[in-house]
Amino acid sequence: MLYGRERERAELATLVERARAGRAGVLVVLGEPGVGKSALMHDLVLAQRAVPDADALRVLRTTGVESESPMPFAALHRLLRPVVDYERLPVPQARALRLAFGLEDGPPVEPFLVGMATLSVLTDAAEGGTLLCVIDDAQWLDSASTDALLFAARQLDADPVAMVFAARSTAGDADFSPQGLSVLELGGLEEGAARQLLDQRSPDVLQDEVVDRLVRDSGGNPLALLELPTTLSPAQLYGAAPMPQRVTLTAGLERAFVDRCRRLSDDVQTLLLVAAADDTGRVDIVRGAASRLGAQLGAWEDAERAGLLTVTGDAVAVRHPLVRSAVYQAATSLACRRAHLALSDALRDDDPDRATWHAAAAAEGPDEGLAEALYQVGGRAEQRGGYVAAAAAFERAAALTVDGPARAVRLFAAARNAWACGQAVRARALSASARQLAGDGLLRADIDRLRARIEVNVGSASDAHRIFVQAARAAMDLDPSRALEMAVAAALTRAYGGDSGATLADGTETRLLTAASADLPRTRCLQLLLGALSASAAGDWSEAAATLDRAVQAGRQVEDLDVLGNLGNTALSLGDDEAAHFFYATMVSSARESGAGMGVIYGLERLAFAQLLAGRWAVLRSSVDEALTLARGVGQPTLTAAPLAWLTLLAALAGTDDYDHHLGQLDAVVAAHSLGILTDPVHDLMRWAKGTRATAEGDSVAALHHLGAMRLPVLQRMAAVDRIGAAARAGDPVLARAWVDELAPFATATHRPWALAAVDLGRALCADPAPAAELYEKALGHYRHAVRPYDQARTHLLYGEFLRRTNRRVDARNHLRSALETFTDLGAQPLAARAAQELRASGETARKRDASTLLRLTPMETKIAQLVSTGLSNKDVAAQCWVSPRTVAFHLRNVFAKVGVSSRGELAQLGLS
Repeated sequence: MLYGRERERAELATLVERARAGRAGVLVVLGEPGVGKSALMHDLVLAQRAVPDADALRVLRTTGVESESPMPFAALHRLLRPVVDYERLPVPQARALRLAFGLEDGPPVEPFLVGMATLSVLTDAAEGGTLLCVIDDAQWLDSASTDALLFAARQLDADPVAMVFAARSTAGDADFSPQGLSVLELGGLEEGAARQLLDQRSPDVLQDEVVDRLVRDSGGNPLALLELPTTLSPAQLYGAAPMPQRVTLTAGLERAFVDRCRRLSDDVQTLLLVAAADDTGRVDIVRGAASRLGAQLGAWEDAERAGLLTVTGDAVAVRHPLVRSAVYQAATSLACRRAHLALSDALRDDDPDRATWHAAAAAEGPDEGLAEALYQVGGRAEQRGGYVAAAAAFERAAALTVDGPARAVRLFAAARNAWACGQAVRARALSASARQLAGDGLLRADIDRLRARIEVNVGSASDAHRIFVQAARAAMDLDPSRALEMAVAAALTRAYGGDSGATLADGTETRLLTAASADLPRTRCLQLLLGALSASAAGDWSEAAATLDRAVQAGRQVEDLDVLGNLGNTALSLGDDEAAHFFYATMVSSARESGAGMGVIYGLERLAFAQLLAGRWAVLRSSVDEALTLARGVGQPTLTAAPLAWLTLLAALAGTDDYDHHLGQLDAVVAAHSLGILTDPVHDLMRWAKGTRATAEGDSVAALHHLGAMRLPVLQRMAAVDRIGAAARAGDPVLARAWVDELAPFATATHRPWALAAVDLGRALCADPAPAAELYEKALGHYRHAVRPYDQARTHLLYGEFLRRTNRRVDARNHLRSALETFTDLGAQPLAARAAQELRASGETARKRDASTLLRLTPMETKIAQLVSTGLSNKDVAAQCWVSPRTVAFHLRNVFAKVGVSSRGELAQLGLS
């Protein structure tokens, strides 16, 4: 019976009722050990099972097991096993789930695909009625299960699914981190309920002062209310002797359990230790291991009677996690090793991987045979996408290895997997240790590449550049292909603000750039990229652009995601808008098809640049919203910085009220996390947003301050119209001319129409009235060959303002009208208002014009509308949007209502794709 908890029970009931109505709900119940989380979960399940059949829902349950962390996807498998139907899943998801559960072999699985498969299984199971998922002791879920379940929980939307996680509020080093999910903090019982519990469990009436003291010292913790009295003597219980000093709750409970265990026979203590060390929960395994240590069958009855062990069918469990930790910590190290060795023997035929882990826990020193076996366990975990478990296996294998080179290989494997699961600090330390031991030059090159990638993403970009350059030099004679990859990475790192000053020797770069007839398209493409980036660094813009053109042609035959990203990054840095959009979009599409979620995030964050410049702002908003959702879905706050920066800039451009909200979130992320290579781009986007906002508010001095602080040359060129215009408005023509003169050589050498237009526009802003008109016309002529509608519209606006001021009001109207139309279509309200005001001042009343259809849709609705317009089914759209088919249907109904259509065919005719 559950005492009290009326508020918590009501909140859980509301969650379930919401799911019955078709709106998913997720709740995380957090509380200290023994506070009653499991009891609350049990009560929830009982309450739902008591509902009449017509309204009943299906219940799925799983529980985290502390010693199960080396077993990837173990908890997820227990949860999904009753409902999973692989035939109903999209083929890539079905394959990923089979690989994750060890049902088939194949190349390493993408964790994103397992998360999507989990979502698909849950929402498919809910097609026949509401589904309730209860996950207890979530702090001890294996990390792979945690990632998949939290991803699914964050993506649920218009689905009849309720998910409840229960976890310790202080879980130490546990990986369970429910950011972004609703949390219910479970405290102690209220005094009345606490007294009821004591009265119900105590055969005799306790003295009031004793009850008061127990309630106060326990803080209403139910387990403490039941167990602390067992530590008191009869005289203390009934008020004849003074109570002891208050003890720490958890320590007091553990001490009570240890004392109770020590009063039992040696056989029972042995059985309890084996059960505490076990991670299968199977009676046959625990019985077999305990019998190997001499425990007799009678010990089982004694342990159950003592309330320390529970047996249900073929499942056995220690009564409470605190019992487990108390028993294990109270045992000697020798006794623990014997228990693990016995479990290893019991599991050897049934589950070799678990057997190996127990053998490793029993090892007293280096053991090459065991190290190799554990290395193989790590390889299987890595293949299944269980990167946390793989890292642990590889690291333990390294600890059991004496040979230095072999240890280096295993440490590197541990570092690689630690990085794959987002443990950057651990990955950095492991790779550094591996580097010290590595004797093989190619292994050192691979280690250095990993070290540099860690720095690129979450460390120092200049350190990454230095490591890439040094590694490229070292690998040149051993593997020119690897050397070339790292040289390109170094060059791109330098292009985006990470210049350490290190350089390749002239001979090394020449050798890397020398083509051979046997070179694959991938190699030739990388050579051309290195040539383009080297020419760019030297300021030879003509050569850089020409070489990039050849790299773009070669790159159309390449499918490698890294190379596609490099092509997009190089094209962006050299102002080739079309190529940047093509390669980023191709990268996103390829990554989406393979389920490479991190690749999708990477590509979307950079595709946003091309979408901004091309005036595809509604699509841009959808892209960055997806990137933000995915970054939060995998619990990576660092990856939210770029999407938040984009949302801040979009809010500034559109003049919307959410600017301060996005900027505040961005400031918090930037203050708390290192952004690596994205440090300068994110800060420059912030400066661009602040400058845009200040311009809209008429603060030309602040606008110039923010825009003038932009650091990256590539972003300075993108924002050239903003920067030059800010300098002109702030009354600083000298600075405006200087910025025009900086851009002019790039424009002249590359022949980029947008750059030539920006140069002529800048000169017009700084010129006397007589030559200004011709310069404006030249700028507009160049923009007719560029796809930068926002910059083109601003040129129309500035030219129109100039013509009106010089009393050519009739000529001004065409330009102002064109500007107004573009600003309205884009949703750039500050400049639309300014253009409308100028048009009225010219003597023409601005006609009200409907905004673009896409502006009325949310980012998710935009994405779904575009995909449905291409003919995809709801199921296919769901797989691309990382949501359920039911959620797609929900948003699609909203799209139909907003755009005024009633069928997918009519939607396709709107040209949204």
